[in-house]
Amino acid sequence: MLTLDWMFFLTAGPAVIFAGLSKGGFGSGASFASAGILALAIEPGLALGVMLPLLMLIDAATLRPYWRKWNAKSAALLICGALPGVALGAALYKAADPDVLRLLIGTISVAFVVWQLTKHKVLGNRSGKEFPAWVGGIAGAVAGFTSFVSHAGGPPAAIYLLSKNTTKTEYQATTVLVFWFINIAKAIPYAYLGMFTMQTAAANLMLAPLALFGAWLGVRAHHAVPERIFFALTYVLLSITGIKLIWDGLA
Repeated sequence: MLTLDWMFFLTAGPAVIFAGLSKGGFGSGASFASAGILALAIEPGLALGVMLPLLMLIDAATLRPYWRKWNAKSAALLICGALPGVALGAALYKAADPDVLRLLIGTISVAFVVWQLTKHKVLGNRSGKEFPAWVGGIAGAVAGFTSFVSHAGGPPAAIYLLSKNTTKTEYQATTVLVFWFINIAKAIPYAYLGMFTMQTAAANLMLAPLALFGAWLGVRAHHAVPERIFFALTYVLLSITGIKLIWDGLA
């Protein structure tokens, strides 16, 4: 049962603004943490149901500023991989062990950042060997599955995209497009599983202005932050989200 009291909004407000800020300007790798923050106040399944329409609203708000600035090939690979990942998530949602998944994705995220630091690519040259196309399909499948069960699809997608030598805007635009498709694909099975209720709809209406504010703030911050700093911050966010996933999985 979702109670729309002051404790809910005290927790949900910052979580939703953070989701908009992350998806709007600093990659979607850390926006999944909003569902985790919200789960501190309500049951995790309800937290996922509350967040999905807000994430879709943020996607719609940020799609126009990044329109056609994405890497179409990378986006297509991730989306094609993500669709079966979403289907698998829907099929295994009630049986999946989210802690094992958190440990896996968190470890991969942290390991990738360590590898990048070793290659001196965080603040310098990012022109290393790109991952092949099949890695993009696998990353998309993992992103689709983890996005379905915990809105944590950002790290797998980021791991692939950050190997492609993209500019910060191309990277950001690609994540916006990919997760716009993924979140739309998640909506029908979410409804079928009963994760949307009248209470979650009421919460969405009240939290929508905060989601839009966060998205606007994220887009503004994206264009104000230099590219090298942007990628450094992205790696920091990957580290934070990876460590949080590992902590949650072990806890």
